[in-house]
Amino acid sequence: MKFDPVNLDMIFETSWEVCNKIGGIYTVLSTKAQNLQNLYKDKVVFIGPDVWSEENSSPYFTEVPSLLKPWREKAVLPQGVAVRIGRWNIPGKPIVILVDFKGMFALKDYYYGEMWQRYGVDSLHAYGDYDEACAFSLAAGAVIESICNYKRLRHKNVLAHFDEWTTGMGLLYIKWKVPYVGTLFTTHATSIGRSICGNGKPLYDYLPAYNGDQMARELNMESKHSLEKAAAHAADCFTTVSDVTAAECEQLLERRPDIVTPNGFPADWAPTKLRQKRARSAAREAMLNIGSKLTGRTLPEDTFIIATSGRCEFRNKGIDVFLDAASRLSGMNPSRNLLLYILVPAWSKAPRADLSKALASEGNNGALPEPVITHELNNPGEDAILNRIRQLGFPATQAGENSMVQVVYVPCYLNGDDGIMNMTYYDMLAGMDLTVFPSYYEPWGYTPLESVAFGVPTVTTSLSGFGQWVLSTGKNGFAESGVVVIPRNDSNYHEVVEQVASNMMALSQAAPEVLASDSAAARATADKAEWDYFITYYIEAFRIALSASDKRRDEPQA
Repeated sequence: MKFDPVNLDMIFETSWEVCNKIGGIYTVLSTKAQNLQNLYKDKVVFIGPDVWSEENSSPYFTEVPSLLKPWREKAVLPQGVAVRIGRWNIPGKPIVILVDFKGMFALKDYYYGEMWQRYGVDSLHAYGDYDEACAFSLAAGAVIESICNYKRLRHKNVLAHFDEWTTGMGLLYIKWKVPYVGTLFTTHATSIGRSICGNGKPLYDYLPAYNGDQMARELNMESKHSLEKAAAHAADCFTTVSDVTAAECEQLLERRPDIVTPNGFPADWAPTKLRQKRARSAAREAMLNIGSKLTGRTLPEDTFIIATSGRCEFRNKGIDVFLDAASRLSGMNPSRNLLLYILVPAWSKAPRADLSKALASEGNNGALPEPVITHELNNPGEDAILNRIRQLGFPATQAGENSMVQVVYVPCYLNGDDGIMNMTYYDMLAGMDLTVFPSYYEPWGYTPLESVAFGVPTVTTSLSGFGQWVLSTGKNGFAESGVVVIPRNDSNYHEVVEQVASNMMALSQAAPEVLASDSAAARATADKAEWDYFITYYIEAFRIALSASDKRRDEPQA
């Protein structure tokens, strides 16, 4: 896609998830990087935390001592702050600086005082990961300052982009110390909005009445919210990932984002049709085998496989809806076996020994105890997903012992070495027939986008950023886009459950030619969400930030 890129001499992007795979932000940055490299070859520098050791080295980082060597040899950094420089092992292989930030803990009280005086950031009520996040982002800010001073970039086009509240202190540091650098701040989900939802409070019906500062005090979120709000207001360009989160920011952070920067997908991410055909066959064989060994009932090859996945947030991610819809399906008398997977990492202890033994044996040895889970948990009595599965009576549901609906909970990260599945999530995705993500709180939603990129139809809700984007295209439905977007609000839970179950049922009973057509529609939707298109939103964000920073070009540094 052709567009007019803004002229940049250097751009830094700081995130806790640079070379540190935790969640969706890793996917955003690691897939966006290649487009940025194509536009600004090696003028892009990602900054992440050096949380690795010799015994536990990063699989995502390759150190390259020659990169930025002149600066590194003369770098002026706070005592106890050190860097390693290399490349991120992703498409585009951008330059990365990993920052050892331990030395900043000794200085945090000084900086907390300065940030209170300058920006009103209340760090007094900090707890948990607040100090660690601030120590890292302050160290990142010091690294950016040092490079800018060494390279004498005052009269150059330089940007510093910070992701999520965890890097907010770094943005404020740059505004204070290096005012000629243009700053961008992206909130991928507001800390207070996520907390409201996580505490079971209705977010959407009452959003116009919520005050972010008041809710932060009520939910003991004062420091994180204060920092996030200050960063949003101080940034030259404030962005978020969807219209649904933009409304949340405007109400709770009291600043409307300057631009929405939706999360894209790389053009060559999904496997080729030949590779996917092979991967699909292997994935289905593995998933059907596990389902069969758990229940002692051999699942036929035409079993329809449905899955949900994501962060372990029972309500926010709609796992509660997924399970209730599975129970509803059992009473709808499907004519085909339905195998439902819940791929959500929890506090797993170890692979189930009895399941491992059954998988290694020939034939069918009968049902295992509690045949709904693949791994032992450290806290089986407190796990919300397992407790709900038990409450609903799986596998023996109201349809009887031979129910056509089976649920399997995989409570671990699918990195290819979990001891049971031994496949990555993407390997498994190729074998699915349908995915369901009935989210309540989902600022964007990579999982449904990943699904359609693999040609797997998906169900999501109007409360997800991806769902809203699909609705904006005017193509809602399996046949139209491979995506069904279900309207969701604070008061229609049971209607959502019914619609999810109905869509599961309808697609599972569809003819093969219909399924093939829906799969093609899904791929076509993914094509429209590639970074080649969505990177234009970031280019506009860069333009906004540079325009603001130009006005400060001659201001003295602190």
